[in-house]
This record gives sequence, C-alpha cells and structure tokens, in this order.
Amino acid sequence: MNTETTPAEKTKVLARTRHGWILDALAETGAVSVAEIASQLGVSEMTIRRDLTELERNGRLARTHGGAVSTERTVSSAAESNLSSFNEPAFQARLAKNALPKRLIAEAAANIAADARAIALDVGTTTFLLSRLLAPRQHVKFFTNSVRNAVQLGEGLGEVYLPGGRMRNDEMSISNASAVTQFAELWFDIAFVGVSGLTPDGIYDYSFDDTEMKRVYLKRSTKKVVLCDAAKFNCMSLVHIAPLADFDLLITNAQLPAELAEALTAAKVDVLIAAQSQ
Repeated sequence: MNTETTPAEKTKVLARTRHGWILDALAETGAVSVAEIASQLGVSEMTIRRDLTELERNGRLARTHGGAVSTERTVSSAAESNLSSFNEPAFQARLAKNALPKRLIAEAAANIAADARAIALDVGTTTFLLSRLLAPRQHVKFFTNSVRNAVQLGEGLGEVYLPGGRMRNDEMSISNASAVTQFAELWFDIAFVGVSGLTPDGIYDYSFDDTEMKRVYLKRSTKKVVLCDAAKFNCMSLVHIAPLADFDLLITNAQLPAELAEALTAAKVDVLIAAQSQ
C-alpha cells in the first residue's frame, strides 16, 4: 500500500497548521496582523492573506486592513438590556469580545499620545492593545499597574515602571494601597483609563481593587483619556469610578446615544470616534 504523501496533500496539511496557528493567536489576542503572522511562520504575506481569505469565507474571522480580528461578537445580556453588570469576565474572553472596536480605539489613543513623555496606562483589554502600539516609542516613561502591559512595553524602547505590592492574579494588576501611594506621588503627561461602563452619571469598573488606581491616574495627569467601546454605553458595574467631569477625552468607536452625548457635552468632555481607515 502506498502511504507516501503527495505535494498537494502536504500543502493542505501545512495550510491547516497555519490556520490553526492563526485561530489560536486570535483566541489569545483578538486581532492579528498579516506581517506579524508571516514573520512568525516564515511564509510570505501573500500566503497569509490567502489563509485569512479562506478562514473568513468559512466564518472563522473577519478581515481588516492589514490583518484580521476574531468574529466573537457575544455581548452580555446585561449590556444588551442596559442593566447593571457586577461580575468581571476573564481577561482573554474580554480581549476577544468586540476586538475590532477596541483595536481602532487603541490606534486612535496611540496617535493622541504622540508627544507625551510620561504615559500612564490602566489595566484592561483596550489599554493592553494600546501598550503594544506604544512599545516601539523611544524617550518615553511608561507607568502601569498592569503586568501584562509592562511585559509588552518592556520589549520596546521606553522605560517601564510598575508599582510594588501583591499582584491580582486574574487581572495581573497591582493596585494595593502601597501601589496607589507610589503612583499618587507622580505626575503624568497623559493617562489612558479603561472602564466597564459609561452612563450620564460617570464611569464604572468591576473591581474595587483597581478603582483607586484609576482615580490616581485621573487626578495626577495633565490629559485624562477614557477608552470605552460602544458595547459599554449606558452600562453600570459594581464600582462608580468618577463623574464625567473628571476626564477630558473619551475615545470610542460609535456615535453616542443622545442623553449620553448631552451629558458629556455638559461635562466639557471631548469625544473622539475612532474609525477604520479605508
């Protein structure tokens, strides 16, 4: 019996291997780039584009300019009904959810930070994507209480500062009293704060542990920026972080509901809607 693998069969096996790698990467990060995949797998960018086209045809991902994002679009029933949400989903689940809007928000935030030399980065999935974009910048000091952010930033060219203390394992954040005290003595050019909800009454988070550090970032920064995708509009969570007037700029991905837009205008908060480049 002839068990020799033909060239066509070998090509199919290699394609399945690449497809599996791409889908695993999407499950972990929510978004991938053609150039990055091609480099890591040692194949041409044209090959990866063909792979992404095939996977999109099968409904496994959505193509974007220069890459792809997860097609995971599950929105919690709490968000759909604008009710309160008190349980924090796992980080990887949040990262895959609404991946494209978060990526667009992160890209817009990176542009806003172009001239900053002392940048504070909160915990969260959108700030995690932002840290990846900021990592190549030189002559910048990064301050974050997210170990995930610090690892990504540490692969770049800037200086990275983490506060001391116990790490919250699930979020990989350091937000104890000692950490808050350390960062409360500093001053930042700009701070990027993630939230789990935004209403006319202010911004919200799931965690008591991380909220105090978010408030430090808002108090100790020249420019205060909140990153919030549209799925969080008019959603409340366990902890009220601050009123709308405590930050300067909201970066989001969609037009705001009328009541929320009016409240932000009244609080003198600027709004930047991140859009996908054509």
